Amino acid sequence: MNNNYENLPAVLNANQLAAALGISRAGAYQLLNTGTFPTLRIGKRLLVPKDKLIEWIEQNTGGGHVGG
Repeated sequence: MNNNYENLPAVLNANQLAAALGISRAGAYQLLNTGTFPTLRIGKRLLVPKDKLIEWIEQNTGGGHVGG
């Protein structure tokens, strides 16, 4: 997984989320559709705010520091 999150866009789409987490695009869509993952819906698009992604990672990895 890429731990340098400074270069990520402010809002990530499914492809960017998959690349950032090192998972497949299908895995990213599964995560986006769980209902518990922090998403922002714009029309039909599901997006993830970068700051919410970092918070989610910290909460789901034992609270370790994430950053670049």
